[in-house]
Amino acid sequence: MVSKTTYAGVDVGASRTKIALLDSNQNLIGHAVKRSGTDFAATADTCLATALKMSGTQKSDIKFTVSTGYGRKNVVFAQDSKTEIGCHAKGCYLYFPFATTIIDIGGQDNKVIKLDAEGKRTSFKMNRKCAAGTGAFLEEMAMRLDVTLDDMNELASQSDNMVKLGSFCTVFSATEVLENIRQGKKLPDIVKGVYYSMIKRVLEMDALTEKVVMTGGVVAHNAFMVKMTEEMIGRKILVPEYPQLTGAIGAALYAMQS
Repeated sequence: MVSKTTYAGVDVGASRTKIALLDSNQNLIGHAVKRSGTDFAATADTCLATALKMSGTQKSDIKFTVSTGYGRKNVVFAQDSKTEIGCHAKGCYLYFPFATTIIDIGGQDNKVIKLDAEGKRTSFKMNRKCAAGTGAFLEEMAMRLDVTLDDMNELASQSDNMVKLGSFCTVFSATEVLENIRQGKKLPDIVKGVYYSMIKRVLEMDALTEKVVMTGGVVAHNAFMVKMTEEMIGRKILVPEYPQLTGAIGAALYAMQS
């Protein structure tokens, strides 16, 4: 039976805002994801309303709220805030309670976080200064190829002769994509090349140890990317049921401890 006492976590990323509502047994009872836009506070309010409706609870049922992410200070209804790294680690450990390397591919940044068997963070790396390998990079490539992000997953799976892109820079990669289009290369082969470029960039951030978990909005909408990564590293990859919500779930777990 679902407890009415609720704990909220809000992850305001530069690209998407995510909210997770947990009951006192750590069950996910409501959630929402929306584009962050330019008014982070209003988007967080909209996400909360959607998640409350899904959970069948009221705002007054929320005992505590913690925010995280790029716009965490903009969440008016949050009583506390935590770092993205801490929340992603905590959210992942809820579903995979053993030593892991977490690869989070977000809209504007990538993270590689290592946890020991007790869930303690042992190291992390994050790219903030370049969009290469991020969701923003993928969106730029989709625009250049005139396809939707959802189409890219299907197209990449159809490739039988992947085009390798030599540059990791978003601007230079876009130029390479245009050149391959001019040369008449098949669209599926170009899209798979874009995926390959992203994965290679992320794998260069740090060595993968222990079991590997992938999270983030890009992973949530591009299952083929997970399959490609498994082939590149020769290992099985674990993915939580809601990979885009990991940070928000971690924030809700912090709320439970407050």
